[in-house]
Amino acid sequence: MAALPGFPSSFVWGVSTAAYQIEGAVGEDGRGRSIWDTFAHTPGRVRNGDTGDVACDHYHRFAEDVGLIAELGVDAYRFSIAWPRVQPDGSGSFNAKGLDFYDRLVDELGARGIAAMPTLFHWDLPQALEDGGGWLSRDTSYRFAEYAAAVVERLGDRVSRWITLNEPIVHMAEGYAFGTHAPGRELMFDALPVAHHQLLGHGLAVRALRAGGATEIMITNNCTPVIPASESEADLAAAAVYDGFHNRLFLDPVLLGGSPLTDGAPFVLDGDREIIATPLDALGINYYNPTRVAAAPEGSPLPFEMVPIEGVPTTAFGWPVVPDGLRGLLVGLLDRYADALPPIYITESGCSTVDEVTADGRIHDTARIDYLDGHLRALHQAIEEGVDVRGYFVWSLLDNFEWAEGYDQRFGLVRVDFDTQLRTRKDSFSWLRTALSDRR
Repeated sequence: MAALPGFPSSFVWGVSTAAYQIEGAVGEDGRGRSIWDTFAHTPGRVRNGDTGDVACDHYHRFAEDVGLIAELGVDAYRFSIAWPRVQPDGSGSFNAKGLDFYDRLVDELGARGIAAMPTLFHWDLPQALEDGGGWLSRDTSYRFAEYAAAVVERLGDRVSRWITLNEPIVHMAEGYAFGTHAPGRELMFDALPVAHHQLLGHGLAVRALRAGGATEIMITNNCTPVIPASESEADLAAAAVYDGFHNRLFLDPVLLGGSPLTDGAPFVLDGDREIIATPLDALGINYYNPTRVAAAPEGSPLPFEMVPIEGVPTTAFGWPVVPDGLRGLLVGLLDRYADALPPIYITESGCSTVDEVTADGRIHDTARIDYLDGHLRALHQAIEEGVDVRGYFVWSLLDNFEWAEGYDQRFGLVRVDFDTQLRTRKDSFSWLRTALSDRR
């Protein structure tokens, strides 16, 4: 395979994880209950009845995992902080032992020369807040800002780059609209207040982080280029609606100060738009695949439906592999937002593969190598076309608890045996380490 094209010397290379997916240690050291604890322990919600109770046991094995990150040779580690570990009820007192864990993690990263890049919310809302309405309640936005202030006070002397929310579209859609993720509500379009309150919490958290000395703050959105199934008027209209729902609902308010889907809604109060549009230093983009959209059949509860993209490879998850979709997405964002678009970090990009351990103990995940190689070349092309991209983070360092799919989908550069917790470097780990070493 040919060497990767040249990226700027300041380009940040990293790997990403999320707390509930890897930490385990549920109930230890004062950690409160999260909506994912409740959801995963509800029969029929997660494949095979899997839970994140142990996951990768990262809470106890973080030093080993940081060692893997250092061996890989990346610059930064994007992880998430478990809100219920830091503040068990999502309000009131903070848990010193929970904050101590992230102290130890940040210190271990610093000792290895790896920049810490925390995400404050990666879907594990404290159950006590959900009992009070969750993100349907405006109060959760204010509680989130208080939590952000406490975390930056504790870690801000060693952490400069912060992410407020991870993929608010996915949390709203899967958690509150369709019920396939925690907290499992099925509100359809009545879930729109969740979008607004997450973004309000984001804006308030940006201000809290800034007051605490943070120098680079961003939000991470899952974005997808939307492809109409045909040139028919109905399919074009359906694609536009889906683009508005998936992409613009969470980018327009942050970058432009408003969204046609929520402007004028009763849950939008005076001053909210200005808070949500508090200036950012960067924008996180998670990219996995494009989405092909057609008009929904008559009588469908939604005005659009997703249809397959033909003639392309798919991941073990069944997601289409279209590297040029990343280039097209980024160039499209620049066209749409122009000077309002801040510098971008690709904060997640990766794929699940069917990994088989050979007799010699190796995992030849060629499909993952091809995925990463293709997407990095597409990313380089986007930079050549004028998009200011500052970094790329692979999802994920470790195989982990993949939400409603349990342990069935493996995204890691490192295989985890969930019975023994043995970590095994896959071929993709070695490929990326070599690619980064060749560039230094």
